[in-house]
Amino acid sequence: MFVVHPDGNRVFLEVFGSPVKDKQGTVIASLVSFSDITGRKQTEEKRLRLEADLRQAQKMESIGTLAGGIAHDFNNILSAIIGYTELSLYEATNGTTLEKNLQEVYTAGIRARDLVKQILTFARQSDEEQKPIQVDTIAKEVLKLIRSTIPTTIEVKENIKSHSLIMGNPSHIHQVFMNLCSNAAQAMEDAGGILEVVLTDVEHNDQSPLPISDLKPGNYMKIAISDTGPGISPDIIGSIFEPYFTTKGVGKGTGMGLALTNGIIESYGGKITVDSELGKKTVFLIYLPITKKHDDYRPYEKEKLSSGIESILFVDDELAIANMGRQLLERLEYRVTVRTSSVEALELFKLKPNDFDLVITDMTMPNMTGDQLAVELMKTRSDIPVILCTGYSNKISEEIAKEIGIKAFAYKPIVNPDLAETVRKVLDEAKG
Repeated sequence: MFVVHPDGNRVFLEVFGSPVKDKQGTVIASLVSFSDITGRKQTEEKRLRLEADLRQAQKMESIGTLAGGIAHDFNNILSAIIGYTELSLYEATNGTTLEKNLQEVYTAGIRARDLVKQILTFARQSDEEQKPIQVDTIAKEVLKLIRSTIPTTIEVKENIKSHSLIMGNPSHIHQVFMNLCSNAAQAMEDAGGILEVVLTDVEHNDQSPLPISDLKPGNYMKIAISDTGPGISPDIIGSIFEPYFTTKGVGKGTGMGLALTNGIIESYGGKITVDSELGKKTVFLIYLPITKKHDDYRPYEKEKLSSGIESILFVDDELAIANMGRQLLERLEYRVTVRTSSVEALELFKLKPNDFDLVITDMTMPNMTGDQLAVELMKTRSDIPVILCTGYSNKISEEIAKEIGIKAFAYKPIVNPDLAETVRKVLDEAKG
Protein backbone atom coordinates (compact mmCIF):
# COMPACT_ATOMS: atom_id res chain seq x y z
CA MET A 1 0.00 0.00 0.00
CA PHE A 2 1.01 3.63 -0.21
CA VAL A 3 0.12 6.89 1.47
CA VAL A 4 0.57 10.40 0.15
CA HIS A 5 3.05 12.54 2.07
CA PRO A 6 2.11 16.21 2.67
CA ASP A 7 4.75 17.18 0.09
CA GLY A 8 2.82 15.23 -2.57
CA ASN A 9 5.18 12.25 -2.83
CA ARG A 10 3.99 8.68 -2.44
CA VAL A 11 5.35 6.65 0.48
CA PHE A 12 5.08 2.89 0.03
CA LEU A 13 4.45 0.86 3.17
CA GLU A 14 4.65 -2.82 4.01
CA VAL A 15 2.11 -3.83 6.66
CA PHE A 16 2.65 -6.59 9.20
CA GLY A 17 -0.17 -7.74 11.56
CA SER A 18 -0.22 -10.18 14.46
CA PRO A 19 -2.98 -11.01 16.97
CA VAL A 20 -2.75 -10.11 20.69
CA LYS A 21 -4.28 -12.79 22.90
CA ASP A 22 -5.27 -12.89 26.60
CA LYS A 23 -4.34 -15.71 28.97
CA GLN A 24 -7.23 -17.80 27.74
CA GLY A 25 -6.00 -17.50 24.15
CA THR A 26 -8.75 -15.18 23.01
CA VAL A 27 -7.76 -12.56 20.47
CA ILE A 28 -8.35 -9.21 22.08
CA ALA A 29 -6.42 -6.94 19.73
CA SER A 30 -4.18 -6.83 16.71
CA LEU A 31 -0.65 -5.50 16.62
CA VAL A 32 0.02 -3.73 13.36
CA SER A 33 3.41 -2.46 12.28
CA PHE A 34 4.34 -0.43 9.21
CA SER A 35 7.66 -0.52 7.37
CA ASP A 36 8.68 2.17 4.86
CA ILE A 37 9.72 0.30 1.69
CA THR A 38 9.76 3.34 -0.63
CA GLY A 39 13.49 2.96 -1.31
CA ARG A 40 13.11 -0.75 -2.10
CA LYS A 41 10.12 0.00 -4.32
CA GLN A 42 12.04 2.69 -6.20
CA THR A 43 15.00 0.35 -6.65
CA GLU A 44 12.71 -2.33 -8.05
CA GLU A 45 11.06 0.14 -10.43
CA LYS A 46 14.49 1.35 -11.56
CA ARG A 47 15.55 -2.27 -12.17
CA LEU A 48 12.42 -2.89 -14.27
CA ARG A 49 13.07 0.28 -16.27
CA LEU A 50 16.67 -0.73 -16.90
CA GLU A 51 15.52 -4.18 -18.04
CA ALA A 52 13.03 -2.54 -20.39
CA ASP A 53 15.79 -0.26 -21.71
CA LEU A 54 18.04 -3.27 -22.25
CA ARG A 55 15.32 -5.14 -24.13
CA GLN A 56 14.71 -2.05 -26.25
CA ALA A 57 18.43 -1.69 -26.95
CA GLN A 58 18.67 -5.35 -27.95
CA LYS A 59 15.62 -4.95 -30.18
CA MET A 60 17.17 -1.87 -31.85
CA GLU A 61 20.44 -3.76 -32.33
CA SER A 62 18.54 -6.57 -34.06
CA ILE A 63 16.70 -4.04 -36.22
CA GLY A 64 20.03 -2.42 -37.08
CA THR A 65 21.51 -5.76 -38.14
CA LEU A 66 18.46 -6.57 -40.25
CA ALA A 67 18.39 -3.07 -41.78
CA GLY A 68 22.08 -3.32 -42.59
CA GLY A 69 21.64 -6.55 -44.52
CA ILE A 70 18.66 -5.20 -46.42
CA ALA A 71 20.48 -1.91 -47.09
CA HIS A 72 23.47 -3.68 -48.63
CA ASP A 73 21.30 -5.58 -51.12
CA PHE A 74 18.99 -2.64 -51.77
CA ASN A 75 21.88 -0.24 -52.36
CA ASN A 76 23.32 -2.66 -54.92
CA ILE A 77 19.96 -2.62 -56.71
CA LEU A 78 19.85 1.18 -56.51
CA SER A 79 23.40 1.37 -57.86
CA ALA A 80 22.25 -0.42 -61.00
CA ILE A 81 19.05 1.64 -61.29
CA ILE A 82 20.79 5.00 -60.88
CA GLY A 83 23.87 4.04 -62.89
CA TYR A 84 22.05 2.68 -65.93
CA THR A 85 19.63 5.62 -65.78
CA GLU A 86 22.62 7.98 -65.96
CA LEU A 87 23.98 6.09 -68.96
CA SER A 88 20.58 6.27 -70.67
CA LEU A 89 20.21 9.99 -69.89
CA TYR A 90 23.53 10.60 -71.59
CA GLU A 91 22.10 9.10 -74.78
CA ALA A 92 18.63 10.68 -74.51
CA THR A 93 17.79 13.89 -76.36
CA ASN A 94 17.00 16.85 -74.10
CA GLY A 95 13.32 17.78 -73.90
CA THR A 96 11.96 14.47 -75.17
CA THR A 97 9.40 12.39 -73.27
CA LEU A 98 12.06 9.69 -72.84
CA GLU A 99 14.48 12.16 -71.25
CA LYS A 100 11.78 13.49 -68.90
CA ASN A 101 10.78 9.97 -67.85
CA LEU A 102 14.40 9.03 -67.18
CA GLN A 103 14.82 12.18 -65.08
CA GLU A 104 11.89 11.01 -62.93
CA VAL A 105 13.53 7.58 -62.50
CA TYR A 106 16.83 9.24 -61.56
CA THR A 107 15.18 11.56 -58.99
CA ALA A 108 13.24 8.65 -57.47
CA GLY A 109 16.47 6.64 -57.24
CA ILE A 110 18.25 9.45 -55.39
CA ARG A 111 15.33 9.83 -52.99
CA ALA A 112 15.33 6.07 -52.39
CA ARG A 113 19.07 6.24 -51.65
CA ASP A 114 18.48 8.97 -49.06
CA LEU A 115 15.60 7.04 -47.52
CA VAL A 116 17.84 4.00 -47.00
CA LYS A 117 20.36 6.29 -45.26
CA GLN A 118 17.55 7.54 -42.98
CA ILE A 119 16.54 3.99 -42.05
CA LEU A 120 20.15 3.03 -41.31
CA THR A 121 20.73 6.14 -39.20
CA PHE A 122 17.58 5.43 -37.16
CA ALA A 123 18.41 1.74 -36.76
CA ARG A 124 21.93 2.55 -35.57
CA GLN A 125 20.59 5.35 -33.31
CA SER A 126 23.48 7.48 -34.54
CA ASP A 127 23.66 11.23 -34.90
CA GLU A 128 23.79 12.74 -38.34
CA GLU A 129 24.66 16.36 -38.97
CA GLN A 130 21.69 18.64 -39.44
CA LYS A 131 20.93 19.79 -42.96
CA PRO A 132 18.02 21.40 -44.81
CA ILE A 133 15.26 18.80 -45.13
CA GLN A 134 11.88 18.67 -46.87
CA VAL A 135 9.40 17.85 -44.11
CA ASP A 136 6.40 17.39 -46.42
CA THR A 137 8.18 14.55 -48.23
CA ILE A 138 8.89 12.72 -44.97
CA ALA A 139 5.31 13.27 -43.78
CA LYS A 140 3.89 11.71 -46.95
CA GLU A 141 6.26 8.73 -46.70
CA VAL A 142 5.23 8.09 -43.09
CA LEU A 143 1.52 8.32 -43.90
CA LYS A 144 1.93 5.79 -46.73
CA LEU A 145 3.68 3.44 -44.31
CA ILE A 146 1.07 4.00 -41.59
CA ARG A 147 -1.79 3.45 -44.04
CA SER A 148 -0.56 -0.05 -44.83
CA THR A 149 -0.34 -1.06 -41.16
CA ILE A 150 -3.55 0.27 -39.57
CA PRO A 151 -7.19 -0.90 -39.79
CA THR A 152 -9.31 0.32 -42.70
CA THR A 153 -11.74 1.79 -40.15
CA ILE A 154 -9.21 4.59 -39.65
CA GLU A 155 -9.29 7.26 -42.36
CA VAL A 156 -5.98 9.01 -43.11
CA LYS A 157 -6.09 12.62 -44.28
CA GLU A 158 -3.25 14.92 -45.27
CA ASN A 159 -3.39 18.66 -45.83
CA ILE A 160 0.08 19.76 -46.96
CA LYS A 161 0.19 23.53 -47.43
CA SER A 162 3.84 24.03 -46.48
CA HIS A 163 6.79 22.95 -48.62
CA SER A 164 9.34 24.85 -46.55
CA LEU A 165 12.63 23.45 -45.30
CA ILE A 166 13.88 23.08 -41.75
CA MET A 167 17.35 22.34 -40.41
CA GLY A 168 17.30 18.87 -38.98
CA ASN A 169 18.04 15.18 -39.23
CA PRO A 170 15.74 13.26 -41.61
CA SER A 171 15.66 10.16 -39.41
CA HIS A 172 14.69 12.27 -36.38
CA ILE A 173 11.78 13.92 -38.20
CA HIS A 174 10.73 10.51 -39.53
CA GLN A 175 10.77 9.25 -35.93
CA VAL A 176 8.63 12.20 -34.75
CA PHE A 177 5.94 11.54 -37.36
CA MET A 178 6.02 7.78 -36.74
CA ASN A 179 5.65 8.21 -32.96
CA LEU A 180 2.75 10.66 -33.14
CA CYS A 181 0.91 8.99 -36.03
CA SER A 182 1.30 5.51 -34.48
CA ASN A 183 -0.02 6.78 -31.15
CA ALA A 184 -2.99 8.42 -32.90
CA ALA A 185 -3.77 5.22 -34.81
CA GLN A 186 -3.53 3.08 -31.68
CA ALA A 187 -5.96 5.39 -29.91
CA MET A 188 -8.57 4.66 -32.62
CA GLU A 189 -7.93 0.92 -33.05
CA ASP A 190 -11.25 -0.14 -31.48
CA ALA A 191 -13.75 2.39 -32.82
CA GLY A 192 -11.98 3.79 -35.88
CA GLY A 193 -11.79 7.48 -36.71
CA ILE A 194 -9.78 10.07 -38.61
CA LEU A 195 -6.02 10.60 -38.49
CA GLU A 196 -5.08 13.94 -40.05
CA VAL A 197 -1.74 15.63 -40.66
CA VAL A 198 -1.66 19.34 -41.58
CA LEU A 199 1.45 21.35 -42.53
CA THR A 200 1.28 25.16 -42.75
CA ASP A 201 3.65 28.13 -42.50
CA VAL A 202 3.13 30.67 -39.71
CA GLU A 203 4.92 33.80 -38.50
CA HIS A 204 5.72 34.59 -34.89
CA ASN A 205 6.29 38.27 -33.99
CA ASP A 206 5.01 41.00 -31.69
CA GLN A 207 2.14 41.88 -34.04
CA SER A 208 0.99 38.26 -34.54
CA PRO A 209 2.37 36.12 -31.72
CA LEU A 210 1.81 32.38 -31.65
CA PRO A 211 -0.11 30.95 -28.67
CA ILE A 212 3.02 29.37 -27.24
CA SER A 213 5.82 30.73 -25.08
CA ASP A 214 9.62 30.56 -25.41
CA LEU A 215 9.69 30.77 -29.22
CA LYS A 216 12.03 33.24 -30.87
CA PRO A 217 10.47 35.62 -33.42
CA GLY A 218 10.59 34.25 -36.96
CA ASN A 219 8.92 31.98 -39.49
CA TYR A 220 7.81 28.53 -38.40
CA MET A 221 6.33 25.40 -39.88
CA LYS A 222 3.25 24.38 -37.95
CA ILE A 223 2.56 20.64 -37.92
CA ALA A 224 -0.79 19.46 -36.59
CA ILE A 225 -1.32 15.73 -36.03
CA SER A 226 -4.83 14.94 -34.81
CA ASP A 227 -7.06 11.96 -34.13
CA THR A 228 -10.71 11.51 -33.25
CA GLY A 229 -10.02 8.95 -30.54
CA PRO A 230 -11.12 8.90 -26.90
CA GLY A 231 -8.84 11.76 -25.88
CA ILE A 232 -6.39 12.14 -23.00
CA SER A 233 -7.57 12.55 -19.43
CA PRO A 234 -6.83 15.95 -17.83
CA ASP A 235 -5.31 14.01 -14.91
CA ILE A 236 -2.42 12.72 -17.02
CA ILE A 237 -2.09 15.12 -19.95
CA GLY A 238 0.56 17.11 -18.09
CA SER A 239 2.76 14.00 -17.73
CA ILE A 240 2.70 12.52 -21.23
CA PHE A 241 6.07 14.00 -22.27
CA GLU A 242 7.83 12.59 -19.20
CA PRO A 243 10.24 9.65 -19.73
CA TYR A 244 8.74 6.20 -19.09
CA PHE A 245 5.21 7.56 -18.78
CA THR A 246 2.82 5.34 -20.71
CA THR A 247 -0.85 4.38 -20.65
CA LYS A 248 -0.27 1.34 -22.87
CA GLY A 249 -0.37 -2.20 -21.62
CA VAL A 250 2.67 -4.32 -20.83
CA GLY A 251 4.77 -4.97 -23.95
CA LYS A 252 3.03 -2.26 -25.99
CA GLY A 253 5.30 0.67 -25.22
CA THR A 254 8.35 1.85 -23.29
CA GLY A 255 7.02 5.29 -22.39
CA MET A 256 9.89 6.91 -24.29
CA GLY A 257 8.16 7.84 -27.59
CA LEU A 258 6.75 11.22 -26.60
CA ALA A 259 9.76 12.05 -24.44
CA LEU A 260 12.08 11.46 -27.41
CA THR A 261 9.75 13.42 -29.68
CA ASN A 262 9.76 16.37 -27.28
CA GLY A 263 13.56 16.21 -27.00
CA ILE A 264 14.02 16.23 -30.78
CA ILE A 265 11.64 19.16 -31.31
CA GLU A 266 13.24 21.29 -28.59
CA SER A 267 16.76 20.52 -29.83
CA TYR A 268 15.71 22.08 -33.17
CA GLY A 269 14.54 25.27 -31.46
CA GLY A 270 10.88 24.29 -31.72
CA LYS A 271 8.02 23.46 -29.41
CA ILE A 272 5.34 20.78 -29.14
CA THR A 273 1.99 21.13 -27.36
CA VAL A 274 -1.07 18.92 -26.96
CA ASP A 275 -4.78 19.71 -26.69
CA SER A 276 -7.39 17.05 -26.03
CA GLU A 277 -11.15 16.71 -25.46
CA LEU A 278 -12.34 13.51 -23.84
CA GLY A 279 -14.43 11.45 -26.22
CA LYS A 280 -13.73 13.77 -29.16
CA LYS A 281 -10.17 14.37 -30.27
CA THR A 282 -6.47 14.91 -29.51
CA VAL A 283 -4.28 17.38 -31.40
CA PHE A 284 -0.50 17.61 -31.20
CA LEU A 285 0.91 20.92 -32.50
CA ILE A 286 4.57 21.23 -33.46
CA TYR A 287 6.36 24.46 -34.36
CA LEU A 288 9.72 24.17 -36.15
CA PRO A 289 11.84 27.12 -37.36
CA ILE A 290 12.01 27.42 -41.16
CA THR A 291 15.37 27.75 -42.91
CA LYS A 292 16.04 29.51 -46.21
CA LYS A 293 18.87 27.15 -47.10
CA HIS A 294 18.16 24.70 -49.90
CA ASP A 295 19.15 21.10 -50.46
CA ASP A 296 16.81 20.14 -53.29
CA TYR A 297 17.04 17.02 -55.42
CA ARG A 298 18.73 18.19 -58.61
CA PRO A 299 18.00 16.60 -61.98
CA TYR A 300 20.79 14.79 -63.79
CA GLU A 301 22.83 17.21 -65.89
CA LYS A 302 25.11 16.27 -68.77
CA GLU A 303 27.92 18.25 -67.27
CA LYS A 304 31.56 18.02 -68.22
CA LEU A 305 33.03 15.47 -65.82
CA SER A 306 36.65 14.89 -64.84
CA SER A 307 38.19 12.28 -67.11
CA GLY A 308 41.51 10.60 -67.84
CA ILE A 309 43.38 7.93 -69.76
CA GLU A 310 44.63 5.83 -66.83
CA SER A 311 44.01 2.11 -66.44
CA ILE A 312 41.51 1.01 -63.77
CA LEU A 313 40.73 -2.43 -62.34
CA PHE A 314 37.04 -2.48 -61.32
CA VAL A 315 35.97 -5.31 -58.97
CA ASP A 316 32.37 -6.13 -57.98
CA ASP A 317 30.73 -9.55 -57.61
CA GLU A 318 27.44 -8.17 -59.04
CA LEU A 319 27.74 -8.51 -62.83
CA ALA A 320 25.22 -5.72 -63.48
CA ILE A 321 27.20 -3.27 -61.35
CA ALA A 322 30.52 -4.40 -62.83
CA ASN A 323 29.25 -3.78 -66.38
CA MET A 324 27.74 -0.45 -65.35
CA GLY A 325 31.02 0.63 -63.74
CA ARG A 326 32.88 -0.25 -66.91
CA GLN A 327 30.53 1.84 -69.07
CA LEU A 328 30.57 4.85 -66.74
CA LEU A 329 34.37 4.90 -66.52
CA GLU A 330 34.93 4.18 -70.22
CA ARG A 331 32.66 7.12 -71.01
CA LEU A 332 35.17 9.19 -69.05
CA GLU A 333 37.87 7.76 -71.37
CA TYR A 334 39.56 5.52 -68.78
CA ARG A 335 40.80 2.06 -69.74
CA VAL A 336 38.82 -0.39 -67.63
CA THR A 337 39.31 -4.05 -66.73
CA VAL A 338 36.46 -5.74 -64.86
CA ARG A 339 36.47 -8.74 -62.53
CA THR A 340 33.50 -10.17 -60.63
CA SER A 341 35.69 -12.23 -58.28
CA SER A 342 38.09 -10.70 -55.78
CA VAL A 343 40.27 -13.83 -55.98
CA GLU A 344 40.52 -13.56 -59.78
CA ALA A 345 41.20 -9.83 -59.48
CA LEU A 346 44.11 -10.51 -57.13
CA GLU A 347 45.54 -13.20 -59.42
CA LEU A 348 45.39 -10.80 -62.37
CA PHE A 349 47.02 -8.00 -60.40
CA LYS A 350 49.86 -10.26 -59.24
CA LEU A 351 50.54 -11.19 -62.87
CA LYS A 352 50.47 -7.58 -64.09
CA PRO A 353 50.96 -5.29 -61.07
CA ASN A 354 52.17 -2.34 -63.14
CA ASP A 355 49.33 -2.46 -65.67
CA PHE A 356 46.92 -0.61 -63.38
CA ASP A 357 46.87 2.92 -62.01
CA LEU A 358 43.88 2.43 -59.71
CA VAL A 359 41.69 -0.32 -58.22
CA ILE A 360 38.01 0.24 -57.37
CA THR A 361 36.55 -2.61 -55.32
CA ASP A 362 33.31 -3.54 -53.62
CA MET A 363 33.50 -4.34 -49.90
CA THR A 364 31.19 -7.36 -49.46
CA MET A 365 32.26 -10.20 -51.76
CA PRO A 366 32.56 -13.99 -51.32
CA ASN A 367 35.95 -15.60 -50.55
CA MET A 368 37.76 -12.28 -50.04
CA THR A 369 36.24 -8.96 -48.91
CA GLY A 370 37.25 -5.63 -50.40
CA ASP A 371 39.40 -4.57 -47.46
CA GLN A 372 41.23 -7.91 -47.50
CA LEU A 373 41.77 -7.55 -51.24
CA ALA A 374 43.20 -4.07 -50.73
CA VAL A 375 45.72 -5.38 -48.20
CA GLU A 376 46.82 -8.16 -50.58
CA LEU A 377 47.09 -5.74 -53.50
CA MET A 378 49.33 -3.42 -51.48
CA LYS A 379 51.54 -6.35 -50.47
CA THR A 380 52.20 -6.85 -54.17
CA ARG A 381 52.57 -3.15 -54.95
CA SER A 382 52.57 -0.77 -52.00
CA ASP A 383 51.76 2.39 -53.98
CA ILE A 384 48.61 1.13 -55.74
CA PRO A 385 45.69 3.46 -54.86
CA VAL A 386 42.44 1.72 -53.89
CA ILE A 387 38.87 3.07 -53.68
CA LEU A 388 36.56 0.95 -51.51
CA CYS A 389 32.79 0.98 -52.20
CA THR A 390 30.04 -0.47 -50.02
CA GLY A 391 26.27 -0.56 -49.83
CA TYR A 392 26.56 -1.04 -46.06
CA SER A 393 29.11 -2.56 -43.72
CA ASN A 394 29.44 -2.67 -39.94
CA LYS A 395 32.99 -4.05 -40.26
CA ILE A 396 34.61 -1.15 -42.09
CA SER A 397 34.56 2.62 -41.74
CA GLU A 398 36.42 5.52 -43.30
CA GLU A 399 38.83 5.59 -40.37
CA ILE A 400 39.61 1.85 -40.60
CA ALA A 401 39.92 2.12 -44.39
CA LYS A 402 42.49 4.92 -44.05
CA GLU A 403 44.50 2.90 -41.52
CA ILE A 404 44.68 0.04 -44.05
CA GLY A 405 45.94 2.46 -46.69
CA ILE A 406 42.77 2.77 -48.77
CA LYS A 407 42.71 6.18 -50.47
CA ALA A 408 38.94 6.77 -50.66
CA PHE A 409 35.77 5.30 -49.20
CA ALA A 410 32.39 5.60 -50.95
CA TYR A 411 28.88 4.46 -50.07
CA LYS A 412 26.74 2.93 -52.80
CA PRO A 413 24.89 4.01 -54.77
CA ILE A 414 27.45 6.58 -55.91
CA VAL A 415 26.30 8.86 -58.73
CA ASN A 416 28.48 9.42 -61.79
CA PRO A 417 29.64 13.00 -60.98
CA ASP A 418 30.77 11.87 -57.50
CA LEU A 419 32.50 8.79 -58.96
CA ALA A 420 34.28 10.89 -61.58
CA GLU A 421 35.46 13.41 -58.99
CA THR A 422 36.65 10.74 -56.53
CA VAL A 423 38.55 8.78 -59.21
CA ARG A 424 40.27 11.88 -60.55
CA LYS A 425 41.20 13.10 -57.07
CA VAL A 426 42.73 9.76 -56.02
CA LEU A 427 44.69 9.43 -59.27
CA ASP A 428 46.05 12.99 -59.04
CA GLU A 429 47.07 12.51 -55.40
CA ALA A 430 48.83 9.25 -56.31
CA LYS A 431 50.91 11.14 -58.88
CA GLY A 432 51.94 13.63 -56.22
